[in-house]
Amino acid sequence: MTVSVAQSQPLAQGPTPEFYIPATSSLAERRPRTLKHGDTFAMFDHYGDLVAAEHSPEGIFHQDTRYLSKLAFTIQGRRPLLLSSTVQNNNAVLNVDLTNPDVFEGGVLVLPKDTIHVSRAKFLWESACYEMLVIRNYGDRRLRVRVALDFDADFADLFEVRGFRRGRRGRVMAEVLDPRTVTFSYGALDGLPRRTRLCLDPVPDQLRAERAEFVFDLEPKERRPVFVTVQCLVGERPPPRQEGFFSAMRQARKALVGAAARAAAVETSNSVYNEVLCRSMADITMLVTDTPQGAYPYAGIPWFSTAFGRDGIITAIEMLWVDPWIARGVLRFLAAHQATAENPDADAEPGKILHEMRQCELARLGEIPFGRYYGSVDATPLFVVLAGLYWQRSGDRDTLEAIWPQVKAALAWIDRYGDRDGDGFIEYGRRRDSGLANQGWKDSEDAVFHADGRLARAPIALAEVQGYVYAARRLAARMARDMAEPVLAARLDEQARVLRERFEERFWCEELGLYALALDGDKQPCRVRTSNAGQVLFSGIARPERAARVADALFGNDFFSGWGIRTVSARQARFNPASYHNGSVWPHDNALIGLGLARYGHTDKVLKLASALFDAATHMDLRRLPELFCGFRRKRDKGPTLYPVACAPQAWAAAAPFALLQACLGLEFDAALKTVRLRHPRLPDFLDWVQVRNLRIGDTLLHILLRRHGTDVAVNVLERQGPAEVEVIL
Repeated sequence: MTVSVAQSQPLAQGPTPEFYIPATSSLAERRPRTLKHGDTFAMFDHYGDLVAAEHSPEGIFHQDTRYLSKLAFTIQGRRPLLLSSTVQNNNAVLNVDLTNPDVFEGGVLVLPKDTIHVSRAKFLWESACYEMLVIRNYGDRRLRVRVALDFDADFADLFEVRGFRRGRRGRVMAEVLDPRTVTFSYGALDGLPRRTRLCLDPVPDQLRAERAEFVFDLEPKERRPVFVTVQCLVGERPPPRQEGFFSAMRQARKALVGAAARAAAVETSNSVYNEVLCRSMADITMLVTDTPQGAYPYAGIPWFSTAFGRDGIITAIEMLWVDPWIARGVLRFLAAHQATAENPDADAEPGKILHEMRQCELARLGEIPFGRYYGSVDATPLFVVLAGLYWQRSGDRDTLEAIWPQVKAALAWIDRYGDRDGDGFIEYGRRRDSGLANQGWKDSEDAVFHADGRLARAPIALAEVQGYVYAARRLAARMARDMAEPVLAARLDEQARVLRERFEERFWCEELGLYALALDGDKQPCRVRTSNAGQVLFSGIARPERAARVADALFGNDFFSGWGIRTVSARQARFNPASYHNGSVWPHDNALIGLGLARYGHTDKVLKLASALFDAATHMDLRRLPELFCGFRRKRDKGPTLYPVACAPQAWAAAAPFALLQACLGLEFDAALKTVRLRHPRLPDFLDWVQVRNLRIGDTLLHILLRRHGTDVAVNVLERQGPAEVEVIL
């Protein structure tokens, strides 16, 4: 992620990183309610209100700009009492129930609590937020009820919300257009007009630029609805036709049904695990965004609701067995946005794959470098890995042929630009001081260091990145053969062989029993015990005997917290379980490690990992795995310690349970042979059976039931529509 957060040394010891997210308010404490559709997301408090404090991401955002920063509902001039607040299982609608507090006038109780009930239903659709409030009188007499909505729009750039300080910004103008409509207009410095249009139905009794008031005379049991629509408008074009609440909701639900029908459906014997999978799938569906090239999973809300190369690729890998359509969209999108020229300001070079794309004012003005930024070392080899895995999974030749030039360009980037000094390893180092100092997935300022705590000097060659390159070359060799390029295939196979030998020579640390975190700019290994060594297993570059030692090490007490594998061992100088990258637990990191453990046959450890992450999810709000959580040791009767500014939902975290389930089942696909393979399938103790429906390979549709008998698993094909075979290796 493009963020420098939670350094393990006090900030006073050095300057605050430019894109640091200050933890002045805790998302973990407030547990905001999140909605998203397309390029629009919203974060509400439990009341359904927006009350944005400093560095608080509450608001309605569109293309990384906050179009509504305040929305506060009151009854009789007072904030109501909260009864319930939840986002539906499919993430479509936020439902809130409120009631009035006791209202006194002159010391006399004039309105007892619980007399008025208010329900709020909110959802997003096509750059707009739709809300229906229903006010109902449950008293035994007629009541005059005064309700009000206060609103405002600050048009803050998301990076301003994150703490970025800018010298000047445009002006906000508010105007009452007609008796039911207010607009906020922002004179943006980038010249792109931005407007918020707030429309109310029925016509308020009073309407000002910052407040709407309604007065209802309600008979006993009578109810009155109020509809609020907030549109986010960009550019000079007139606003699109405003949909009604129910019409927009029908369209939103129809879109969800279509997305659900595309993916395989998983049901198990454990109802709580089913809830975890249901929320994970709903989070992925919500984060997946339609682009001209196809579906793309935006990384996470609130800080990363945009296209990230690394995050999109890893999410697609985790979800590949369930929904290969995501991988297709990711590949086509990243191929379309691959760098074609050198641009030091963007860390771009020909063939390099996108790191991050932003459409906000600061990016368009060049005040931040992330409009289209390429500063990640791993996205390019991972792009090739995903292409190869997708080809194996789908046999989609049209997509392979469409992206094959970009795959070859990515391979050329690895050879020409990735290996900076000709030593055979892929390194990174930013081209400008405005770029990211660290360009692997652990991109905090202090994430790459030596055993004594000294920060590593660039250019840096990360262990897992060498593994990604190895896997990329092996998979690309197969694609090259299928594309009738045998000479290229042979060269790639030889490059992979040589890289594997060199990697074992330079990265293995016998005294650690692990692979080094990295080689620094002086080619000295960072002899640090980190989870990066676990991700090495995902690629298959490790020798089996060393993979076994890595697997054992990762489940020692210094790594395994009881909730998952920490990013950094507790033995290391910079270990901090409350840090962003130096001791926390990341679900996606654990998922990739799980896939690597399964590759080398360490299924018992995969089961332990899957159980730990499942246990963690049961303690999370809405059964939702966040971006990360703290790495404190598990204690009896206590859940995981939350990280204060973690994104939730986060795409690669949401996809982690599916990847770990794949690792447990040993699921493999070979579209060329029309074969689904289950290699040494196992089920964790919390599952008696798993049923997978709507599993597609080529033109075949499969329904499979797996049932646990002790440590064995019986596999039954319940239905097969098409010629594919199911092969079980016990």
